[in-house]
Amino acid sequence: MSEHRTELSELGEFGLIEHLTKTITTENGNTVKGIGDDAAVIDAGEDYLLVSTDILMEGVHFNLSYTPLKHLGYKAVVVNLSDIYAMNGRPEQITVSLAMSNRFSVEAMEELYGGMRMAAKKYGVDIVGGDTTSSTSGLAISITAIGRVDKDKVVYRTGAKENELIVVSGDLGGAYMGLQVLEREKAVFEAAPSAQPDLAGNDYILERCLKPEARKDIIELLGELKIMPSSMIDISDGLASEVIHLARAASLGAVIYEDKVPMDTITISRSREFNIEPTTCAMNGGEDYELLFTISQADFERVKGHPDLTVIGHMADAAVGYQLVTRGGQQLSIKAQGWDALLNKDKW
Repeated sequence: MSEHRTELSELGEFGLIEHLTKTITTENGNTVKGIGDDAAVIDAGEDYLLVSTDILMEGVHFNLSYTPLKHLGYKAVVVNLSDIYAMNGRPEQITVSLAMSNRFSVEAMEELYGGMRMAAKKYGVDIVGGDTTSSTSGLAISITAIGRVDKDKVVYRTGAKENELIVVSGDLGGAYMGLQVLEREKAVFEAAPSAQPDLAGNDYILERCLKPEARKDIIELLGELKIMPSSMIDISDGLASEVIHLARAASLGAVIYEDKVPMDTITISRSREFNIEPTTCAMNGGEDYELLFTISQADFERVKGHPDLTVIGHMADAAVGYQLVTRGGQQLSIKAQGWDALLNKDKW
């Protein structure tokens, strides 16, 4: 082993993944897509099998001082199912692995699993296995989601073409602002334990943070509209990061228009209360779990005016880079400043 030490923070999450996996090759002919997308793709005969794994760590991804265990269990399932939907697939099974310290009781784990069962029932997936072990540093949850997709319907990150439209589902930035409200109330409680939390009027953004939903409905909608995205990804790390992922995967540039980025009025209002630029919440906040995808310009009329779909920009020549056109017409370079588990150590 080399005596030189490279800190993990020098590479960040995605840089580390790229560094560790750049020499990995596949040995089995039925491995269609390995590392580098929302899910691995395996040839299962008549269709493709999709497999995705995610891990949530206490103190890194969640804070139990304001995260109910049932909500946490629900969210842990949903964020994994979102990866399957981002491949245009349908999730069918999950496995659940837990590491917990002795400060958790059986009843606490029942609460956690109760949320998982709720999510599994809502999205029609089966909990088929997993593992449990002890932990000396709190709670860790690892879930593997397994799904399927028709071979002619699978959507990768790599398929975008120049001048295609960039579309996003729902609205953005709400989860980030919900987190800011929770962190504010946590700080108030720590300073004055007798104080009551002031959460009135924040139901929407709190739910976006604590109990998000995967956009199964958008996959169904695209099928109904007969739209086949050329590329797709779910928004877990902020719009900026995901736009760059899609553009880079296709060796393209991208242009996003600030006035087109959809945001809820509560998100905008709270962001201004916190002296945060609303667009920053959408671009860099993360954990919205909306779907970001590209479509042909010929499909514009099919999405135009739809309340759940917004065209926010277009793919461009690689020389353009990644640009945000502000409301004032200024062009700013988009940088991936969203959540990175190896850089954002103090998020929770």
